[in-house]
Amino acid sequence: MPEEICNLHRLEYFYADFNDLNGPIPTGIFNLSTLIELVLNFNHLIGNLPSKIGDQLPNLNYLDLSWNNFSGVIPVSIGNCSRLSFLHLGHNQFINTIPKSLGNLEYLHFLTSLTNCKSLKVLIVAENPLNGIIPNTIGNLSSSLQKFYASVANITGPIPREIGNLSSLITVSLEDNQLSGGIPSSMQQLRNLQLLSLDQNKIGGNLDSLCQLHKLSGLFLDENQVSGTIPNCFGNITSLRNLYLRENLLTSTIPMSLWNLKDLIVFNLASNSFNGSLPPEIGNLKATITIDLSGNHISGAIPNTLGALLNLQNLSFANNQLEGSLPESLGNMVSLTSLNLSHNYLSGLIPKSLEAISSLQVFDVSSNYLVGEIPSGGCFRNFTSKSFISNAALCGDPRFEVPPCKISKKHRLYGKKLVSLILILAAIFILVIVALACIFLVYLRKIKVPSPQDVPVVASMERISYYELLHATNQLGESNLLGSGSFGSVYKGILNDGKVVAIKVFNLQLEGSLRHFDAECKVLCNLRHRNLVKVISSCSNQDFKALVLVYMPNGSLETWLYSHHLFLNMSKRLNIMIDVAYALQYLHQEYLTPVIHCDLKPSNILLDENLVGHVSDFGITKFLRMDESSALTKTLATIGYIAPEYGREGLVSKACDVFSYGILLMEVFTAKRPNDESFGENLSLKSWVRDSMSDSIVEVIDPKLFREERSYSHELIPGCVSMIMEVALNCVCESPKERLTISEIVDSLKKIERRYISFHRHGGIQL
Repeated sequence: MPEEICNLHRLEYFYADFNDLNGPIPTGIFNLSTLIELVLNFNHLIGNLPSKIGDQLPNLNYLDLSWNNFSGVIPVSIGNCSRLSFLHLGHNQFINTIPKSLGNLEYLHFLTSLTNCKSLKVLIVAENPLNGIIPNTIGNLSSSLQKFYASVANITGPIPREIGNLSSLITVSLEDNQLSGGIPSSMQQLRNLQLLSLDQNKIGGNLDSLCQLHKLSGLFLDENQVSGTIPNCFGNITSLRNLYLRENLLTSTIPMSLWNLKDLIVFNLASNSFNGSLPPEIGNLKATITIDLSGNHISGAIPNTLGALLNLQNLSFANNQLEGSLPESLGNMVSLTSLNLSHNYLSGLIPKSLEAISSLQVFDVSSNYLVGEIPSGGCFRNFTSKSFISNAALCGDPRFEVPPCKISKKHRLYGKKLVSLILILAAIFILVIVALACIFLVYLRKIKVPSPQDVPVVASMERISYYELLHATNQLGESNLLGSGSFGSVYKGILNDGKVVAIKVFNLQLEGSLRHFDAECKVLCNLRHRNLVKVISSCSNQDFKALVLVYMPNGSLETWLYSHHLFLNMSKRLNIMIDVAYALQYLHQEYLTPVIHCDLKPSNILLDENLVGHVSDFGITKFLRMDESSALTKTLATIGYIAPEYGREGLVSKACDVFSYGILLMEVFTAKRPNDESFGENLSLKSWVRDSMSDSIVEVIDPKLFREERSYSHELIPGCVSMIMEVALNCVCESPKERLTISEIVDSLKKIERRYISFHRHGGIQL
């Protein structure tokens, strides 16, 4: 850090975060008595703070020294900065005081000194080896204090009851310490508390003192010694989103009131001593993505209503006493990625309906009493024998290390009779069809042949006629046009049964439209994935070609990115891009033959009512044979999204889709089209992003992302976008071999998503 700064005697604001600064801070900077804000976080600074820092910086309002290597004692004089409102000393090597003897712990004296700071709103000392006890004087801190973070600081002793005096507290984070005693009853006075994180301590007692915290959103008490029952009043905390009580000493049954928390996202009660059965009301948890009740004494059957949890991603009932069969409704949980039912008393068959869950990656039903054939299609192609060991009488594919399923003599005899009956019925059916066809041909000769526009065309799926499609679009008048593309237009329509659909009508006057229609039919009628647009039917005659698709009420991603009144926040954009990655993973790796989309762009990503992304427009899609890694084509996709080898040689491969995905990823978080006029001839979206990574990532971020009301968005978003752009740049390498695979992209984005969620969990503070 240059010494010249110390000569700026009227300096009020000094920011040098993320600057790779090394060494100690020049001592003169602490003599700038006019300083109001000093921000030096995310550097490599070392040294101690001056013992009289509070006397030297009397006007200091905002101090952030986090994520450095500062050491020494936190001076008690810091309390003389009476105007201080924000203090972040986290992620350093600060200590409380020099111990007089090994193991001699004292109260955190600097906390007592901060009682002079009557405007203090945020106090963060997390991840420092403080080695101390929270003093009772904490109750004298500013009545305006909203956030208190002191996790991973080797704090011991009880939580003082005086903490209940801090009525403005929104966040208390004290996880991974050595705290003991119970949760003080005075905590019920913290009526504004939204997040309480006490994971990995030695806290005992019960949970009764939390009943009055009606604004509580996250309760994190994993790995403690809390005993008793979960109070029934927890069902009244309707704001609760995350409930973590794993590895405690809780007993009795799970209160019925908890099943009414319809907005609960994570429900983790693993490794306790809960008993009783699972009620049908578990199906009320429609928003939940994780349920973990493993390691308890829960008995009875798995309720059928569990299948109603369409957003559930992780489910574990392992190590309980569940019995009965697995309900077929489990196959309805289309978002499920992990299902663990091991070490129970479950019996009967493994439902074949589970094959339809394409996202299921982890499946464990080991150590039960299951019988019959193990399904081998769909997601079961990816499972190993470990998923099924120690069961009663499973059979099936040899790769599961089970015996082949035997067919009894009785079944063989029955099978022969059934085949004979089917052959007889088939012959009768064919004769009837031939007779009807003859009658129909005679009838056609006797009547006038209608115009092509009047011919009702029977679809192969829901049999929707041209008349019904015409009526469906006319009901909405001129407002039914959803958009136009290269080969036709898409209309909104209402079918006779009241179903709202999207109708894609192809312009047969355009060259290539027939090929485009045939390609989409081939793809959409054979592929099934929750992140692909679903086809309902098709309608085709000599002069009319149309596809009937599931209607996406939120339109395209392009509309949301470039609209003045629509807004996608950071989390939504990341979720949508993960949805698109899942769709590509299915196309590239999970379908029988690899499928290359060839035209990924925002207008081809459609959003349903929950803003879940669905890939559409498969008109120039290519199927690769199993022995092919690439194929040639003369059809070019949209300029700006095309991989170099695709544009030069017409060579398409999985890496082409990855390149397009990388460009799409950049566009989603910059709101800049790859052919934006501002780039000119010597610049592109790729080079613009790459050049900004080493300079200022903020310059490329879509300004609308900073609309988020959270005060920490300006700190959190650049870091996350920077990580996302790293993934994007690794997708658009010049050489196809150097690009990421779609599985690597999914893994990388999921890690970024988990980190982003973790930041939100802690109020945007990087702990």
